[in-house]
Amino acid sequence: MNRTPHQDRIIRNYYQNRDSIGLQKAQEAVTELYLSEGKKRLTVWKRLESHLEKIGVKEDKIAELREADDPAAVAKLLEKFT
Repeated sequence: MNRTPHQDRIIRNYYQNRDSIGLQKAQEAVTELYLSEGKKRLTVWKRLESHLEKIGVKEDKIAELREADDPAAVAKLLEKFT
């Protein structure tokens, strides 16, 4: 596949900033978690788990956070990554 130099830079920059993108999306999901209830909350948790995995949070810690279902605990964890 032929890409222009501009497209190559965009792709390279995305992968260089992948951790910060994952962190930002995790922070946004925590905000949604505070505001959501019921099925929507479950959907937000699934998305949040994915973002937490991408920034390097261990699976057992993610399971612990999900079990507690406490957005404040997740927010406190994310502070360590900023």
